[in-house]
Amino acid sequence: MNEPPAPSGVEPLAAAQAPEPIPRPRIARAALRLNIRGRSVRLRGLRLPPTGIWRWLAILGPGLIASSAGNDAGGIATYSSTGAQYGYELIWVMLLITVSLSVVQEMCARLGAATGRGLLDLIRERFGIGWAVFAVGVILIANGGLIVSEFVGIGAAMELLGLSKYLVVPAAAALIFYLVVVGNYGRVEKIFLLMTLVFFAYPVAAFMAHPHWGEVARGAFIPTLHKDPDYIFLLVGLMGTTITPYMQLFQQSSVVERGGDRRRYGPERVDAYAGAIFSNLMSIFMIIATAATLHAIGKNHIETAADAAQALEPVAGHFAGLIFAVGVLGASLLAAAVLPLATSYAVSEAFGFSKGVDLDFRRAPLFFTLFTGLVVFGAAAALIPHLPVIKLLLWIQVLNGILLPIILVFILLLINDSRLTGELKNTRFYNVLGWATFAMITLAVLTMLTSQLLGVFGVKLFGGG
Repeated sequence: MNEPPAPSGVEPLAAAQAPEPIPRPRIARAALRLNIRGRSVRLRGLRLPPTGIWRWLAILGPGLIASSAGNDAGGIATYSSTGAQYGYELIWVMLLITVSLSVVQEMCARLGAATGRGLLDLIRERFGIGWAVFAVGVILIANGGLIVSEFVGIGAAMELLGLSKYLVVPAAAALIFYLVVVGNYGRVEKIFLLMTLVFFAYPVAAFMAHPHWGEVARGAFIPTLHKDPDYIFLLVGLMGTTITPYMQLFQQSSVVERGGDRRRYGPERVDAYAGAIFSNLMSIFMIIATAATLHAIGKNHIETAADAAQALEPVAGHFAGLIFAVGVLGASLLAAAVLPLATSYAVSEAFGFSKGVDLDFRRAPLFFTLFTGLVVFGAAAALIPHLPVIKLLLWIQVLNGILLPIILVFILLLINDSRLTGELKNTRFYNVLGWATFAMITLAVLTMLTSQLLGVFGVKLFGGG
């Protein structure tokens, strides 16, 4: 067959199709006996596809893990500060961001299924090595700070339990290294999924705090705006911690490694949407819990992890510190593993090196060396004495909000390239939502930066609150 030559820098769609995925169904208890060349052979361990609820649970994976990882130590600090400072007034923003997060994560899952490639691999192929290096720089800046923040969160959680971070943080780094380097993708994915269970503490805390549900509904459906720099700063932080660049990287690369298939694309979409909705519901419950406890008593500023733990006192009483510590520890461990993985995927893809949890140091030296280096760097930086934990976490989320529009532009341009995605390219509806998300975040970032810049010269962009 004669096919027209592909445009420069873009591989033909037929060549880009992902291989048939290898299903991972359950093991059947029954065995089968066959007669082969006169000899009776008993076959055990026949694999059958899962049915019932297991079929739906088997769909969950990269989407739930990536979105839940956004509810990390920085996320908990940001959502807790939001509830403490503004009560229920920013829940409407979270509803908008939930739509945006769902759309962005689904686009990345679709890109992975359509092309069989990660995001940085596509950026290098479509836009050239120069833009790939630029994207790598953005990702290293964004993810480097976040990796430190996750180990800071692990240390803060352990100090709530009376344990020294100088012992726990290195132990956590060793555990994460062992899980990823020694394990395989299927096992690592299951462990990550189990870690998401810690977030159920927040819905319980929100209900036990007896919030004013009329005020919650008003905050969810009636937008409230404030003319003060802190409000815009926190708004950008909310966007940065909810739609974090590493979540898109991990989503797409994991769909590829899991064996996502363009011809049977569907489970990946369900996983992306389910993960985004679950993650942001947990985030909203964090805001409600802190609004009903801290904001209600006039404690509007959170300085330490112990302050944030007070939001769980209605359900946990004197055990609030323990429950909060477990929640932060589980969330931080999840993100501390996902972040270096996402970064290692991205850098390896950008320069065309082998990558994947199912490989080893010999077959993917750059991937595992970078993963190891990032874990060691994050753990070492988190041990610096007297770090302002909550402020550090908030500023890192704001930095991610500033860098997010750059990654969004790449995603939107790639998903609309029919030479790469074919029939899985964006519809007009998805484009409207995608570019509206880009515009919303960019406007908030520019407003915040303008306010900060004018403040240096003593000029206030906003008046009082």
